[in-house]
Amino acid sequence: MDFSIITENYLLYLKGMGVTLQVLFVSTAIGSAIGIPVAVLMLSANRAIKLSSYSFVTFFRGTPLVIQLFLIYYGLGQFAFVRESFAWILLEKPFFCAVLALALNNAAYTAEIVRGALVATPHGEIEAAHALGMSRYQSFIRIILPSALRRSIPAYSNEVIFMLHGTVVVSLVTLYDITGVARFINSRYYSPYEAFITAALLYMVITFCLIAIFKQIEKRGLAYLTHGR
Repeated sequence: MDFSIITENYLLYLKGMGVTLQVLFVSTAIGSAIGIPVAVLMLSANRAIKLSSYSFVTFFRGTPLVIQLFLIYYGLGQFAFVRESFAWILLEKPFFCAVLALALNNAAYTAEIVRGALVATPHGEIEAAHALGMSRYQSFIRIILPSALRRSIPAYSNEVIFMLHGTVVVSLVTLYDITGVARFINSRYYSPYEAFITAALLYMVITFCLIAIFKQIEKRGLAYLTHGR
């Protein structure tokens, strides 16, 4: 193994890591902002709203992420009205398209995670809220939703890690993330082992950091469940 290839190009890998983290954090933030309301709408009594929400989740969970990215990055550009619209300023940029695809995909999985947590809310918590004189809306905002979000932390942490691994697709739309840099190094030196083992190690470092962060969040967020045990 030629370590000089790695040492001579470590700055490129660091820049690639920066792009990967940017895409990950921006897309998960947007995805969560979309996913939580969608989860609530999935439980709506209105059939049209419920069906629309389920259709959104089903499409983005049922199709490969790379296909979704290609549809946004390559597909939308074939429509003249899209190219002539104000949105084209953003849609022609690889970074925006990558973040949009990942965010929508994350939103679908986040919605399903939160929906499951909402459905599984202990009945005792709902009864306690009603006993305190809270309205249905107040109990949902103050008790049910916060409780569901806390109980969603373990599953959501896995989703964020899956999202990290999913960011590898952004290299297919010319972004130099970790995988994009590894592909570039391989094409320059014809050394796939050095190029991709370095990328794998960087992904592992980020993964372990995310696990440690979510362990702390989970410890604090779910502390009330173990209180008094």
